[in-house]
Amino acid sequence: MLHLQKKLSFKFSWRSYQEKFLENFESHKEDDHLHVVAPPGSGKTVLGLEMVRRVDKKTLILAPTLTVRNQWKNRLEEFFIEDSSFKAFSTEIYSPSALTFSTYQSLHALDKRLNDSGESLFAFFKNNKIETLVLDEAHHLKNEWYNCLISLKAIPGITVIALTATPPYDSSSVELNKYFDLCGPIDEEIAVPELVKNKNLCPHQDYVYLSRPSEKQIQFILEYRQKCLVFFNSLVANQSFIDFLLAHPFYTSTQKYLEEIYERPSVFASILIFLNEVGIVIEKDKLEVLGVQEKKVIFPKLNYQWLETLLQDILVVDRERFVNDEELLGKLESTLRKIGVFQKNKVDFVGNQELYKSLTTSPSKLNSINEILKQESASLTSGLRAVVLTDFIRKEFLSFSDEDTDLINQLGVVPVFQFLRIKGNVNKADMAVLTGSLIILHKKLLKVLEGLLEQGSIVKSELETDPDFLKIDIQGSYKNRIVAIITELFEQGLIKMLIGTKALLGEGWDAPSINTLVLASYVGSFVSSNQMRGRAIRINPANENKTGNIWHLGCVDPSREDGGDDILNLNRRFDAFCGISYSDSTYIENGIERLHLIQSSVGFTEIDAHNDKALLRAKERNKLAGKWTEAISSGRVLVQEVKVAYKDHMPYSKAKRLLTVNVTKFLLIEVLTGIAFFLPEFVLKNIGTLLNKGALYFIYLLLAGIFLGFAPKTWKALKLYMLFGNTFKKTYKIGRCLLEVLKEYKLVNPKIRREDVKVERFENGSFACYLSGANNHESSLFVNYLQEIINPVENPRYLVKSTNWFKRKLGIRNYYVVPGDFGKRKSDAILYHRSWIKYVGRSKLIYTRTLAGRKELLKARMAHIMQHVSDNATKAVTWK
Repeated sequence: MLHLQKKLSFKFSWRSYQEKFLENFESHKEDDHLHVVAPPGSGKTVLGLEMVRRVDKKTLILAPTLTVRNQWKNRLEEFFIEDSSFKAFSTEIYSPSALTFSTYQSLHALDKRLNDSGESLFAFFKNNKIETLVLDEAHHLKNEWYNCLISLKAIPGITVIALTATPPYDSSSVELNKYFDLCGPIDEEIAVPELVKNKNLCPHQDYVYLSRPSEKQIQFILEYRQKCLVFFNSLVANQSFIDFLLAHPFYTSTQKYLEEIYERPSVFASILIFLNEVGIVIEKDKLEVLGVQEKKVIFPKLNYQWLETLLQDILVVDRERFVNDEELLGKLESTLRKIGVFQKNKVDFVGNQELYKSLTTSPSKLNSINEILKQESASLTSGLRAVVLTDFIRKEFLSFSDEDTDLINQLGVVPVFQFLRIKGNVNKADMAVLTGSLIILHKKLLKVLEGLLEQGSIVKSELETDPDFLKIDIQGSYKNRIVAIITELFEQGLIKMLIGTKALLGEGWDAPSINTLVLASYVGSFVSSNQMRGRAIRINPANENKTGNIWHLGCVDPSREDGGDDILNLNRRFDAFCGISYSDSTYIENGIERLHLIQSSVGFTEIDAHNDKALLRAKERNKLAGKWTEAISSGRVLVQEVKVAYKDHMPYSKAKRLLTVNVTKFLLIEVLTGIAFFLPEFVLKNIGTLLNKGALYFIYLLLAGIFLGFAPKTWKALKLYMLFGNTFKKTYKIGRCLLEVLKEYKLVNPKIRREDVKVERFENGSFACYLSGANNHESSLFVNYLQEIINPVENPRYLVKSTNWFKRKLGIRNYYVVPGDFGKRKSDAILYHRSWIKYVGRSKLIYTRTLAGRKELLKARMAHIMQHVSDNATKAVTWK
């Protein structure tokens, strides 16, 4: 025993959620795992040190960066050591102390060094008696780091303490299982709403500011799209290419090449779609290969995606097969290369990486930053504490003079600084730059800085293009303290706008006064964006009314309905965090939909309207706390769920009637209403028949008329009723099936009941399915598996096929995936299928690795294209 409980003690009061966790500490540590999930700013580091103190064994604490490592050491000194008597801590992993602070990189380097000398990390831990391992932000782990850590878990009695803000819920189930194998089950997960409620995080909101590409970028995009369109139209009219496809072995000898077609079904489909587009009648036997058996087939339109699939195959994948057609293919390749569609052996009509990068780093975002800071400065005046985070420094822009502003064509720390300095509508004396290798301060701060540092430790030089600013270099021991010193100047308000890199300020850096954060970074990963955002949502002890505005920048591609890749990148980023919705009812949810961002057919006028609305909402900081209070009162826990959008062609208002009114009554009303109009007209027209041939013949004609007139309508109504709600009801049944399988494999708490599978429908017709009463790990497993089951089929080992003839005839989806983890062994798949039959209905289990199975797999994969099956599900997190 190290007697850490006597030597160390927490100096302050615990927050409520920390106290709640510590009350159950002994039961949490019974399995030698302690796993806590909580957002940035919630006090994870301090809680981690208290856990180390209570476990009371020699400990190695691992952090993702040196900044975070140093933060652990600083927290120990500030919060747990009364005087300087406790010295048993170190940052040297090669000579560990009672508490050793290090990084994952250093551990990996130690492992490699030991292996090179014929030793092992396992033996190193045993010899140095390290018995507790703290993993801070373990979602950072690379494979090689994970491998050496998992090997250490074999040490008898070792305790693993895991702390993170962001478990890798967006990863595959395999990666997620690896994470939990290392960190253990979650003992406590603290939700953002709970922390806002307890005033451990401040009320905050996300905003998106959209921009137009520059004129030069727009011209480039439009020219690119025009070239693609000209090529598309010329290829459709190219008889030589049509003849080439008609002679393609997949088309001429379909049965002979079935094996290859099953390997590359989308290629075969693209050939048929192209030929259909140019007026060729496709023979029935070729359609049957794709699993299409309807008499009337509605082909998908030939688009760029299908053309990419087709050309990628004949120009790259299967080129050697067509040596006799090299003249034709060579001309096609040459044309595609000239217009920029064919690069690095890849056909891409949507746009190459150069085009995407030009939008993600568009100089139009510089003006966006200017407009945001202009408003935030006017709104908060002297209270403004704004940080702009970006990816690169770009020192080459330092020499740009005031006349060169229009030449600033990239996003970066220096471009942002130069743009704001020259053209910005903000007070330039409020600005500063802080990165690992570049510090720029206004000259008004020089005396303050000199007062904080020893004489001679500052090396300064005037900025070449503006003598009001100084480039600062720090010499000697103060070099390691300069970030803390600049941060203090920011906290005091001597600096109101700080521009830096996400590498330095995005994680581990702490400045509680931040109330405006502009994310000028185009990295959209789940983890990175959440860490950066965490800078702005911390409470400020000096200002209990603090609110945080987080701004995200998007540059719209006007030639794409979805807004382009920069907007799609924003969508991915917003999956990482939850916040207040902008809808009729205030609620808390993740995803960009809560902001009602324009995402399709985005016009320039709409962009302006959106930005105006975003700026107006951002100005209303006084309403934020009330919105959070209202939303928090409507729930008690964050729930992970699968959302399925309503995509039927029939308006939801009409479809809703079919759901809420008994179908028999509905059909009766439809028929009686029709007869009320039909009968008088029929009697008038057939009065002669009644008089001449008698009442019996007249009644016969009447019934025949009613049948012919209303049977199609009755069938249509019945079909709509069967289609509508089928996905809703079936998803509920699948959820119950999945829960039983998870319980069978002991992956969820056995106390969770079938009734805990919930399905809720929303006003817009979409619905969500989730598991009530489960912890986050269990919810995540349930959601990941459910999404895998109901999304379009790709390449599973096992499929479940419905054997309900009537529903198949109605066009209701009849292929579903057996999740990969339950399809690795036949016995697992059979167990899963048994549950499916019990809860979902009669079906057949299909192994897709045989020739017959591959044929069924092809039918399943093509169903969502040819039969318009669209059960695409997305994951969401909602406060309920």
